[in-house]
Amino acid sequence: MWPRLDGMRALELGTAGELRERLNGLVLAGRKTATTGLLSEYVEETEGLEFTGERLALLGSDGDRVATIEITGVELTTFGDITWEHASAEGEGDRSLDEWRTGHSRFWESIGTPVDEHTALVCLAFRLVTPAD
Repeated sequence: MWPRLDGMRALELGTAGELRERLNGLVLAGRKTATTGLLSEYVEETEGLEFTGERLALLGSDGDRVATIEITGVELTTFGDITWEHASAEGEGDRSLDEWRTGHSRFWESIGTPVDEHTALVCLAFRLVTPAD
């Protein structure tokens, strides 16, 4: 199961350390309003999908809440069917869908989960509710 904090499910972007801190900074700056996860991780963790209106605790590398976000959209798709609209909403500076695919493919490969065009993904759209105090 995903971690819980203050009665909410938690969201941990990327991997702990520099990557997570950079991604959280993009959320706090309002530039990152979407993220993508592997459906297989939900299955492994026996975790249900997020739902529109659900609030999540965004965690930093230390496990503390850095913000609260609210889910504004959930979409199941495949790696090959990711749209530029979603990829650009991730706010990570990719200049094209190919660049997004290359970067995300490299990331998932680095954590031991290579992807292909048919890999099932969960696309989350969200808004920043409030930074943590």
